[in-house]
Amino acid sequence: MPIYEYTCKSCKARFEQLVRNMSEQTEAKCPECGSTATVRSLSVFAVAADGAKSSSSNAPTCGRCGGPPGSCSA
Repeated sequence: MPIYEYTCKSCKARFEQLVRNMSEQTEAKCPECGSTATVRSLSVFAVAADGAKSSSSNAPTCGRCGGPPGSCSA
C-alpha cells in the first residue's frame, strides 16, 4: 500500500495519505481545512545507489548487518 503526499489547493497544507488500492481514484481530504481540492505532490525520499557509501570512512563492514566486522552474531 503506497503512501502518497498531497498539497491542498485551498490552504496549501501538505499531508500524506495511505492508499489501499492504487487503481482506485480516491479523493484526498485535507486534514487542516477539510477541502477535497488536493493535488498529489512529488515525494522526496532517500535512495542509495548500488555501491554508494553512506559515510566517508573506508573501514571494513560486515557483509550481513553493515556494522563493523564481528558486530552481529551471524
